[in-house]
Amino acid sequence: MDAVLACGHDPGGLCFADDDPHRAGSQMLGCRVEGPVTAWVAKDGRFHVAIGDNQVRRRLQQQLLASGAVAHAIVHPRATVSFTSVLGDGAFVAAAAVVAPAARVGAGVIVNHAAVVDHDCLVGEFAHVAPHVTLGGGVSVGALAMIGAGATVLPGLTIGERAVIGAGAVVVKPVAAGAIVRGVPACEKKRT
Repeated sequence: MDAVLACGHDPGGLCFADDDPHRAGSQMLGCRVEGPVTAWVAKDGRFHVAIGDNQVRRRLQQQLLASGAVAHAIVHPRATVSFTSVLGDGAFVAAAAVVAPAARVGAGVIVNHAAVVDHDCLVGEFAHVAPHVTLGGGVSVGALAMIGAGATVLPGLTIGERAVIGAGAVVVKPVAAGAIVRGVPACEKKRT
């Protein structure tokens, strides 16, 4: 909502929808909180799912799209998004983030504060690129992957679907689907 308000939208025409009945009727950032979600997102209405959990964000966005609503991408006015890049439906680009030329960001992706998605990157649907992440040029990130805060992925590497990259990791080789890596250089976490 901060990004939407920073773009100059009137908070009176906006609302949060939340399934938690204790939040109904309250205010967040000057906007009313309504609920439940499916009751407040009207058919053919515009929405943005602002939930950090990749799986939940995907499930709810798909449910709302199936009802006829339209997912709206949000770009903070202090973000930099190249005119040659592509943002999917419902994507979010936070303040100070960069989406560079020819980068493709899928539906429902979060590119969080001060993250860099460099040239020619591909970020799969419903992935999360956390604050201060750097994806070097030509990186490919699979759907539902989580790249932790401050991580760096060297150019040209592939991060598989549902992979998790630990905060501050430096990824120097490809990461398999579903793998959890951390450290400098990033190594796969042993499963117990």
